[in-house]
Amino acid sequence: MTQDSYLVGLIGSGIGPSLSPALHEREADRQGLRYLYRLIDLDTLGAAPGAVGALVRFARTLGFDGLNITHPCKQLVIEHLDALAPQAEALGAVNTVVFEDGRAVGHNTDVTGFAASFARGLPDAPLEKVVQLGAGGAGAAVAHALLTLGAGHLTVVDALPDRAADLAAALNGHFGAGRAAAATPDALPSLLSPRSGADGIVHATPTGMAAHPGLPLAAGLLHPGLWVAEVVYRPLDTELLRTARALGCPTLDGGGMAVFQAVDAFRLFTGREPDAIRMLADIAELADAADAAGTAGTAGTAGARG
Repeated sequence: MTQDSYLVGLIGSGIGPSLSPALHEREADRQGLRYLYRLIDLDTLGAAPGAVGALVRFARTLGFDGLNITHPCKQLVIEHLDALAPQAEALGAVNTVVFEDGRAVGHNTDVTGFAASFARGLPDAPLEKVVQLGAGGAGAAVAHALLTLGAGHLTVVDALPDRAADLAAALNGHFGAGRAAAATPDALPSLLSPRSGADGIVHATPTGMAAHPGLPLAAGLLHPGLWVAEVVYRPLDTELLRTARALGCPTLDGGGMAVFQAVDAFRLFTGREPDAIRMLADIAELADAADAAGTAGTAGTAGARG
């Protein structure tokens, strides 16, 4: 029989506004579980990112069942774990740690979270040529998910050329030569023109959050031939999505990735099957309430800030 009491947490920087505690605890309450989700904020503790190893050890000693890991610790935590699940090893990043049989095992539910959200929200979207904005932590997970879903070719666009190039090289090494390429923002007009054959665009940077309002690209580059997927979920309805919908583009908000990565983490922590549909309703309600209260902060990019 599985236990009915769980202690989990989130380690990261600037995570005060995170919706993860409420998202997990609401679903646990519905399942009759005692479930405490605690924030372990490096900023509040005055700790450097390198402290993640000590925090993981303390959590294991104190009887935590697992941890979510977010920026800036997803890579740093790896050396402090006993084993990695295949997805986390391939990505080189961990966002979920499970303590089991005396071992700390790292997983990555960002990849599966975006893949599940995309398959549900844009099930018929063509994937032959995709353009992605952002090559950071969330971007790396999304890129892996897109190629796992069968994207023929992915162009990763980032203002930091080396970061885009490194991600593209890693993707080609894992999925096969020629599956990914790197570009800088000045290439977007040619990458997204109707003549380019691009099928869609995924946005994986913080632009559009309350603290970083605006569009991540010129509105004139969007056209009805593109689908548009978003990673930001605070707010759920970003300026990018509103602009794209007005042009007739199929769209996907970032709430699905936030929920489905939490669904997979909840399952890993408890061995129980969460109700994703209920949790999708939760994220919409929680995000709307938090945004109305003006607490969006920086914790609004799915996969990057928990």
